[in-house]
Amino acid sequence: MEGVLSELYKIIMDRIERRPQGSYTAQLASKGAAYVARKFGEESLEVIIAAIAESKDRLVSEIADALYHLLVLMALKGVTLDDVEKELRRRMK
Repeated sequence: MEGVLSELYKIIMDRIERRPQGSYTAQLASKGAAYVARKFGEESLEVIIAAIAESKDRLVSEIADALYHLLVLMALKGVTLDDVEKELRRRMK
């Protein structure tokens, strides 16, 4: 899992930096962190609904959407996966 998240984060960073035409990530980034935060909120609500009333497959899909939008938000705010890992490790003590 960590490898996939790291790989996706790198792709997100690249698309934010290069802003290739047709890239959904670049499109999100151009709208700013506040917009992406709202999108993450929408996706989080969809995770909740799927967890309560939908199939496991639907829940997995919604979690993937939420994680993607969270990674975009992290990238826009300069938060790395290492930053989050350090905080989680601190809390595990």
